[in-house]
Amino acid sequence: MNGEQWVIERGDGPVVASAIHAGHQLRSEISRLTALDDDTRTREEDPFTNEWLSIAETTIAVTMSRFEVDLNRPREKAVYIDSDDAWGLELWRSELPDDVVERSLQRYDRFYEDLANLCDEVAARHNRFVVLDLHSYNHRRRGPDAPVDAPEDNPEVNVGTGSVDRSVWGGVVDTFCHALSTHPFDGGHLDVRENVRFRGGFMSRWLNDRYAGRGCCLAIEVKKFYMDEWTGQPYESVIVNVGEALLAAKAATVDALDK
Repeated sequence: MNGEQWVIERGDGPVVASAIHAGHQLRSEISRLTALDDDTRTREEDPFTNEWLSIAETTIAVTMSRFEVDLNRPREKAVYIDSDDAWGLELWRSELPDDVVERSLQRYDRFYEDLANLCDEVAARHNRFVVLDLHSYNHRRRGPDAPVDAPEDNPEVNVGTGSVDRSVWGGVVDTFCHALSTHPFDGGHLDVRENVRFRGGFMSRWLNDRYAGRGCCLAIEVKKFYMDEWTGQPYESVIVNVGEALLAAKAATVDALDK
């Protein structure tokens, strides 16, 4: 299904891949009100994560910016009202009108309706399924010329499983992490760790609650070592290599679902 704010591709297989923060588009009334320039917005979005969606047959690509409505936060927090909601940024030229907020929340509601319909279909075809919720995170917040954040606290891939029932899904989680961390990568291997920086956002919690025992959502946060987070320049070979590692992990995960 193709929509103005997101595109859902339906396919076979028990894995769904999503990139809900890859988008940069703002509807016109939001664009007129924003005080942020494009570069600042891009720095807090998840550029190029949609390029990894091809690892799965069923995909969700959101083209709408999180600065319009954040699909990975609870509904009451999904529209950023002031700087406390968004990394201290001055967001708006003037106070955000209630009717503008409401129209953003209508999009939020439609997304979760579409997400539920999609996952209901996948659950009807498969005994168990997995959603790979693809994100990225910054590690150079102190400035373009400042040292990168400490690698010991910032793995190249953080797998968020804070809402995953490990008594049911532990084998699947371990298989995914092991396959991702052992796949050859640039002469070595990716540093993959669980719940170091992030434990997963609202969407993964919502999915893990709604499909308890049937579906599992892993929040995958890739450190922005695959791009320059200040200029927006992608490192194409790194993006490709990360995608290959994710594809290998996805294949191993499919096998684990049958065990």
